Amino acid sequence: MAEAGDTAPLPQEMDIPKELRRRLERIAAAKVEIEERARGRFEKEQAEYEQRLARRKAKEERTGKKPGGRPPQPPSGGPQSKDQVNLTDEDSRIMPSCGGFEQSYNAQAGVDEATHLIVERHISQQSNDKQEVIPTLEGLQPLPEALGKVDKLLADTGYFSNANVRACEAQGIEPYIPEGRQEHNLPLAERFTDDAPAPQAPTAPEAMRHRLKTREGKALYSRRKSTVETVFGIIKHVQGLRQFLLRGRDAVAGEWNLVCIGWDLRRLHALDS
Repeated sequence: MAEAGDTAPLPQEMDIPKELRRRLERIAAAKVEIEERARGRFEKEQAEYEQRLARRKAKEERTGKKPGGRPPQPPSGGPQSKDQVNLTDEDSRIMPSCGGFEQSYNAQAGVDEATHLIVERHISQQSNDKQEVIPTLEGLQPLPEALGKVDKLLADTGYFSNANVRACEAQGIEPYIPEGRQEHNLPLAERFTDDAPAPQAPTAPEAMRHRLKTREGKALYSRRKSTVETVFGIIKHVQGLRQFLLRGRDAVAGEWNLVCIGWDLRRLHALDS
């Protein structure tokens, strides 16, 4: 079959120079996209660098001592050697997965703990889940009053940042986002000890840390695994969504919306029966 393919004449309708021009134009556009992404990354890293410098300076003025550790290094501009654009789907991004790194999107879903209905969903190009709390909060705002009010948010440690905790508090939502992995199988004595007293005038992150250490907080946070993890598990293994079939962020977002609507219809049928 290979020999036959090599010796067979090319289709008459194939215009090789035209196809080469198309590919060269696509590569040129990809180079421009890489430069634009590098510019955006530099602006973001430069802002973070300046914020770190400002915090070090404020600490030095407050304590009268020079901060320890290495000072932050300024970011470097321009494209890096590993920057690339996927010519098949330029909206996708390289993200870590169980099999290494893949060209992917980050699919997010907010799930109601009582009904397991998906009440918020979106597609992101960010590989770091820390960037997804604020978009989730924005997606929860348009929910109709008939569904009730969101009063708590449970998320795993990958979503933690002080900014995310403060963003939840600003919207009247009590966050439960641990800074690190939760310990399992605690010693018996620790399981039945009284809760530590709440800190006086705590910041939002400090208040959340205390909540997560209380019996009530631990019991509440333990529901996360049986809520959103269950939904993602069934969507992947029962409904069979192992990868998106469409290309482009808008098309993938539409596909994800359709999957989530299908899940909610199944749940509504189960809840009504």
